[in-house]
Amino acid sequence: MSQDNSVVPVIDIAALHGDDEAAKIVVAAELDAACREIGFFQIRNHGIPEDVIEAMYRTADEFFALPDEEKRLVAQPSSDAVRGYSSIGEQAFSYSEDVHQPRDLHEKFDIGPVDVDRDDPYYAPENAGPHFLPNLWPQRPAGMEAAWTTYFHAMNDLARKLMSAFAVGLRLPADYFVDTIDRDISMLRAINYPHLSTPPQPGQMRAGAHTDYGSLTIVRQEAAPGGLEVFTKDGDWIPVPVVPDALVVNIGDLMAQWTNDLWTSTRHRVRTPGPDASGDTRRMSLVFFHQPNYDAVIETLPTCITADNPRRYDPITSGDHLTSKFEKTIALASTNG
Repeated sequence: MSQDNSVVPVIDIAALHGDDEAAKIVVAAELDAACREIGFFQIRNHGIPEDVIEAMYRTADEFFALPDEEKRLVAQPSSDAVRGYSSIGEQAFSYSEDVHQPRDLHEKFDIGPVDVDRDDPYYAPENAGPHFLPNLWPQRPAGMEAAWTTYFHAMNDLARKLMSAFAVGLRLPADYFVDTIDRDISMLRAINYPHLSTPPQPGQMRAGAHTDYGSLTIVRQEAAPGGLEVFTKDGDWIPVPVVPDALVVNIGDLMAQWTNDLWTSTRHRVRTPGPDASGDTRRMSLVFFHQPNYDAVIETLPTCITADNPRRYDPITSGDHLTSKFEKTIALASTNG
């Protein structure tokens, strides 16, 4: 059973791990309703072991505690190579929407696909561009690569189950998306929002308002001041509460395109703590951005075209769509100090 949690529903997805097809259809219908209404939901019984989550948090926490000069040894090398470390103020999510405001108050570490077969030409830079570039790993903390690789695999497995349920909810075969996500270009990110000892600049956010770029995003958030908010159809910013043992999921622009805007890619942000916040305001989020294969052609789904809602988008590959978003965000940030 599912429960409503304000605007963002909480959905029990236990059935997606089993063989009861009727139960899966019920969950798929709930996911479809949430994606049409708000594009955000929280999931319980997601199947990710707590020790996998804790190892990811621990190693990320230890990395962000390192001196700046050590973290910069694995700094992101370029705008299109989203790997490694980016420090506070090097990014502004709002720039992807041409909204210029002070740069975001967070630092982050990114990895891309793991266990890549470097002998397969499909993954080579001359064919794949930057999407399968090697990951950068710091010398410390010990065990970081293993913990992050395990978490990446767990998130990818969960994302594929959700994509299968998405297909069912959209009145398509359960395996409809399989061939488009079997060599995905997904990314895993830990975002550290440091404690704020001084007030932010006017309009400054921990993460400025934006929509995500790909098919879906899975977030593990912490209960701490200054949290995730979504922008509703009524024009209000609503907090996404931290639900124990739940993960937050939202769809991105690519899935909205795929569904001809029947599903909503909703703007969201991470606000700064209010002036009345006391104590340590630091928080950290673990974010998995699921993105289809770079050569997957995203065309409007046949069940999402009607006489009243004709095709709205030209086809585009997943890789080209993602690269254009990254380049825009970084380029605007570099020209707006």
